[in-house]
Amino acid sequence: MVPNASLSRRQLLRLAALGGGAAAGGLLGGCRALGGRWGGGGAGEALLLSARGSLPPAWIKGLPDPWRAQTLDAPAAVVQAAGRPAAAMLQLGDGWALQLPAAALQPFGAEALLAQLDPLAQPVSRLFRPEGAAALAFPWAFGTWVLLLRNRPDLLRRRSEGWTLLLEPSLRQKLVLPSSPRLVMELALRQLGLASGDPAALDDPRLVPQLRRLRQQALALDERDGLNLLLAGDAEAAVVPSHRAVALLLSDPRLAALLPASGSPLWWSLLLRPAGASTPVPLEWLRDGLRLPLLDRLLAGGWVPPLPRARLAPALARWPEPVRQLLLPPEPVLARCNSLPPFTAAQQQRWQAVWDQAMVA
Repeated sequence: MVPNASLSRRQLLRLAALGGGAAAGGLLGGCRALGGRWGGGGAGEALLLSARGSLPPAWIKGLPDPWRAQTLDAPAAVVQAAGRPAAAMLQLGDGWALQLPAAALQPFGAEALLAQLDPLAQPVSRLFRPEGAAALAFPWAFGTWVLLLRNRPDLLRRRSEGWTLLLEPSLRQKLVLPSSPRLVMELALRQLGLASGDPAALDDPRLVPQLRRLRQQALALDERDGLNLLLAGDAEAAVVPSHRAVALLLSDPRLAALLPASGSPLWWSLLLRPAGASTPVPLEWLRDGLRLPLLDRLLAGGWVPPLPRARLAPALARWPEPVRQLLLPPEPVLARCNSLPPFTAAQQQRWQAVWDQAMVA
């Protein structure tokens, strides 16, 4: 179990020296100031398209010519713009990246840098295609989903209960859950001690009632804008990606976070190359994101490159233990986390049927 991530004033000052000030300000604001509406690229420019708040400004500032960052409103807009002539690289989460047909992408390249990543990242780099397939993505950051609490020390003291805390009666209509039905179902499965990779899990008679109870707890299913409900006090708990939690913890003493010992699904942030892109990948820029001093700035925003633990250890050692364990969970906890490969048509149908059944009052 990841301990309470509340920080003392001295720790906050230390974090500011490491780049934590960026986490409380610029990294929360995303890339809004670095791009505008589509069409900002000039002749010969290569555009890196990303959704608002999904790339660290400190990293984007180092993009070499002829690269320019273009910020769009949402991941769906990045997917839609992938075929535009100037689009040379895309940033997307793994769920959105899997919506792009393989024919819309080209092998990413950067084989030497991909080889430096932890084996955990390799299936993701292939977008879960069979081993031996070319890497279509560069997984530059990853993390877990955590429970972010506002002024609830009583629940922190019960952290050993893990994800079952989501069913705490006092959180009814005070809880924000992810907008993805798949993620909500993953949480319900973990509450029951079931593995989503087990074909029999969806047939467990406890799942639909558990999922229904979980859905009834929620004030909203919206981990992005739903954080405003938590910060305003309308909600007291939210399940959010770890990078959002870390950035907020550094600036708001009312908040604390925990990752249950049973683990969580993993989120991945990917860079991809559209099929028509011809501008070479900026290798030195990619390399900068994997090493100090820029690595400290990425960690300040909760962005953790999927490097082997030994490679990350020197940078992580500079952070307080509670934040360190949110950034990179202990090995036993991380071993219980799982990526979310795409569904087959049959799997999609089964999961949809369970979700629909649970949503019937």
